[in-house]
Amino acid sequence: MRIPATLFILSAMYDVAIIGGGPAGCAAAVYAARKLLKTLLITESFGGQSIVSSEVQNWIGTEKVTGPELAKMLERHVRSYARDVVDIVKGERIEKITSEGHFVLMAKSGKRFDAKTVLVASGGDRKKLDVPGAKEFDQKGLTYCASCDGPLFAGMDVAVIGGGNAGFETAAQLLSYTKSVTLLQRGETFTADPVTVAAVLAHPQMRAITQAETKKIYGDKFVTGLAYSAAGGTETDLSVAGIFVEIGLVASTGFVKGLVDMDQYQRIIVDPKNQMTTCEGIWAAGDCTNGLYHQNNIAAGDAVKAIEDIFVYLATR
Repeated sequence: MRIPATLFILSAMYDVAIIGGGPAGCAAAVYAARKLLKTLLITESFGGQSIVSSEVQNWIGTEKVTGPELAKMLERHVRSYARDVVDIVKGERIEKITSEGHFVLMAKSGKRFDAKTVLVASGGDRKKLDVPGAKEFDQKGLTYCASCDGPLFAGMDVAVIGGGNAGFETAAQLLSYTKSVTLLQRGETFTADPVTVAAVLAHPQMRAITQAETKKIYGDKFVTGLAYSAAGGTETDLSVAGIFVEIGLVASTGFVKGLVDMDQYQRIIVDPKNQMTTCEGIWAAGDCTNGLYHQNNIAAGDAVKAIEDIFVYLATR
């Protein structure tokens, strides 16, 4: 009697379960396959946050690639190494992990997976701008990734929405090639580090407006501007070709709540030397962690670091 593949997956004890199909999860899966670790890669989809980008110009080794193309490249690379070493479960979401001498992963579908170690590479979702026009012009001048899309706006006037560290770091990056940057902060004060604020605002092509609430995004085929209300309620139009939204990231970490320590933003706290969490047997990489910088290449590198450590951990137990 032939055992169905799905039954085999559900009954296997994996060396490592990798959660997430973005750059971190895919890099981890390739390295785990090369080390012949019996691996489960479980993800809702491949590509990560960059899948919505019209053009990614900083994925090392590729001059430029669209988000959907990058997602296909990542999936193709993983599948080329998977063979009988990596089981890929696509279209599934992990809802809870418990520790029972090993780790038990429960999926939304009710399926159970068992693993000796876990690498969380679940990323996160950027908070979306919820105003008229935001959905219509998403990736048509309105973007959530300056590293991916910033160079497309060279020599143009752009806006950054958000006055935290991410907003000011985005503005600093954009000032390298845009004509001007206007930052809009909803609150009365900036939440970014004062030193960062001072350095960025010193640039002659930079200006920032507090108590500026974005009201709508407008344009034709692409963004041509936005409207915001300033202190006192006066609505003002701002003509820009690009809008970069930096109003926060929601880490996808609810399924390990109670198992690992997290920061105030629910990002998993890791040891930067090896990506290990505060729970023995669980590592994390990418945007779901409290790492200082979050980019595709950094996520992939952190995941490789984690797999190297997982391999040593399993070999020495």
